[in-house]
Amino acid sequence: MSPKHSAELFPGASSAEVRRYDGKQSLYECAVDMLAQEVPVAFEYNGISHATLLASPCDLEDLALGFSLTEGILRTSADLHDVEIVETPQGMIARMIIASACFAQLKQRRRTLAGRTGCGLCGVENLEDVVRPLPPVSPPRSSVNAAAICRAAGQLRALQPLHRETGATHAAAWADMSGSLIHVREDVGRHNAMDKLIGLMLHRRRQADTSAGFAVISSRASFEIVQKAAAAGMACVAAVSAPTHYAVQLADELGVMLIGFTRGETFTVYSHPEYLG
Repeated sequence: MSPKHSAELFPGASSAEVRRYDGKQSLYECAVDMLAQEVPVAFEYNGISHATLLASPCDLEDLALGFSLTEGILRTSADLHDVEIVETPQGMIARMIIASACFAQLKQRRRTLAGRTGCGLCGVENLEDVVRPLPPVSPPRSSVNAAAICRAAGQLRALQPLHRETGATHAAAWADMSGSLIHVREDVGRHNAMDKLIGLMLHRRRQADTSAGFAVISSRASFEIVQKAAAAGMACVAAVSAPTHYAVQLADELGVMLIGFTRGETFTVYSHPEYLG
């Protein structure tokens, strides 16, 4: 049976008629389920298309800014002069006006990519370009308390309304040094959730203090998560699942304390344990 989708009832979600089987009845039960929306989102800079990704169609201004910063298209949030989110039958478009110096650099990057064979990563054509050169992150202003990390991770699920409705999204959150969650963003993609969080924290010309807290993510920690955190100046990332070897290696090089398996009162530190208090 093909599910019949309704109009959006919850931001980032749609309802669908489904059939459920519980293993005990011979008849399938008719029910209504909530599904996470996943739409194409295209990024345009000064009228030129650069990249398209699949994302949850909410908090797209945060996503546009966060993606542009962590991918090195913008130097700071002040380089984004304007962003307009446009809905089309094919998906969403984030039309951005950026500083002329950033646009010139972007055009140069596009010229160097012309005619090459890609490796499949967004905007990346050479394996050497997968990991961008980034300066090491400054250590946190004060030691990170173990109890604060556990507290923050324990709060995360309750602050994921889209996941509660659909069960199909990830979250990235920012906690202060006491472990209280200050900002949370959700998306079907874990990297998008991190970009949305960074975009929210560094919104336009308001710079956030990323030295006085840590990030918590509801997924595994891939190298892209570490790279985006380092680009935003985050010195600590705690994941509820496992990191990859590449992520640990990059975190060690960039001065990021990477934590995995943050569940209950336990976690595992993979890099820079000296940041723990």
